[in-house]
Amino acid sequence: MLACADVGYADTEELHKVDSPQTKVITFEEKRMHGCKGKWWMRLRVLLIAAFLTLALCPLATGETSTQSKEQLGASESPSPEDSKVAGLPEKVMEDPVTEMEFVFVKGGCFQMGDTFGDGFVAEMPVHEVCVDDFWMGKYEVTQAQWQRVMGNNPSDFKKGGNYPVENVNWGDTQAFIKKLSAASKKRYRLPREAEWEYAARSRGKAEKWAGTSEQKAMGEFAWYDANSEKQTHPVGQKKPNGLGLYDMSGNVAEWCKDWFEKEYYAKSPKENPQGPEKGQYRVLRGGSFLFDALNARASDRIRFNPSYRSYGIGFRLVLSPR
Repeated sequence: MLACADVGYADTEELHKVDSPQTKVITFEEKRMHGCKGKWWMRLRVLLIAAFLTLALCPLATGETSTQSKEQLGASESPSPEDSKVAGLPEKVMEDPVTEMEFVFVKGGCFQMGDTFGDGFVAEMPVHEVCVDDFWMGKYEVTQAQWQRVMGNNPSDFKKGGNYPVENVNWGDTQAFIKKLSAASKKRYRLPREAEWEYAARSRGKAEKWAGTSEQKAMGEFAWYDANSEKQTHPVGQKKPNGLGLYDMSGNVAEWCKDWFEKEYYAKSPKENPQGPEKGQYRVLRGGSFLFDALNARASDRIRFNPSYRSYGIGFRLVLSPR
């Protein structure tokens, strides 16, 4: 975890994708230059991102968060609240034998990837056709109980129960977890590619602004975000799933992807199973967190983040490719 002295407004570019060759401070004019369309609410976006870093990377000086309880890790349980069930959801689900982690089968296909609604940011453009193969996507974000079972510890700040998403993990931490779980399960798990993540979040590439809906007034039924989260994570699976039966793809914790981040990548991305840039400085986060507003939790929004940083707003879910 970074010390509070290391984080400030000038570092908010670490969270998102704006590059400035002269300074790290994001101004409203910089955001306009980088494709934010010049709307007044972009000024609010910058302030919200700055607030996210202040909260997520700088815990209170006491070392405790007022809303969280430091109770012992609870037992694992399968989150399937009755009010979250949606008729007609696919039932093709696989369970990992070690962690009891559930995976939903995602049939491959082609879709228009990027800012299809026209209110996003330059890194989401141009909209381009992408085709992905079949894969299995984690039904939920990886939980604290599942992490504990594999790694023998719990790095999370919100230690309120085993069904809460594990957070405070950097990109390298996810790779260590994947290596151990794959060895124990004799399966080849990995983080989702960015294209796979967006395809799955949008219910196989449908025109959905958020995972499960395009109506902002309905977003609270599908996501924990700044309007309803009370500045804390929540147990996975409490909100409605999207059209594939995947939970919390928008909000709760932002999710690591496998790809390196490159702002102009979409202009040269291959159509078939894009793998992302070969190298880079930042990795991709998707989905937004419980501290993000609706704009920043859109399914097409791309966030760049230093892969060595940890935050209680960041977690992950896994993917398994068919053999």
